[in-house]
Amino acid sequence: MTKALVLNATHEPLSVVSSRRALVLVWRKRATVMEVREELWHSAERSFVVPSVVRLNYYVKVPYHRTVPLTRRAVFGRDGNLCQYCGGDAESLDHVVPRSRGGAHSWDNVVACCRRCNIKKGNRLLNEVGFALLRSPRFPRRFGWVYTSSGYRVDPSWKPYLLADSA
Repeated sequence: MTKALVLNATHEPLSVVSSRRALVLVWRKRATVMEVREELWHSAERSFVVPSVVRLNYYVKVPYHRTVPLTRRAVFGRDGNLCQYCGGDAESLDHVVPRSRGGAHSWDNVVACCRRCNIKKGNRLLNEVGFALLRSPRFPRRFGWVYTSSGYRVDPSWKPYLLADSA
């Protein structure tokens, strides 16, 4: 099922919902379509463009900051589904400092990597294998929760809405 980004009335990302739910919000005049996909859904009487980004017509107060759980999906999203050692397609997770050597299971120690690099590294440190990280692992930025909601890849049409307020 395709997903849609829901923006608050202030254009701040609020949640990720199914495209069907986003279409219902638009149909009930609770939201406005900001971006659409290149596909149509058909009913018996009408055709609908599938929304990718919708903005609510009213403001919703969000009283808390979301925490981002450390999950496989979130790490793959943060790292762009790329191996952080060789730049290939990521298939697994790796602890930069292995847990057997006292490394923590935390955002700044877990990276996405390919199977070949993971097997080659084993439970050794980067300098022992001759590896270097493409990007240092870190806690996801402000809207990192989108990775856990949307899957391994963030829809390209969402990026302007996520980057606009991430500084």
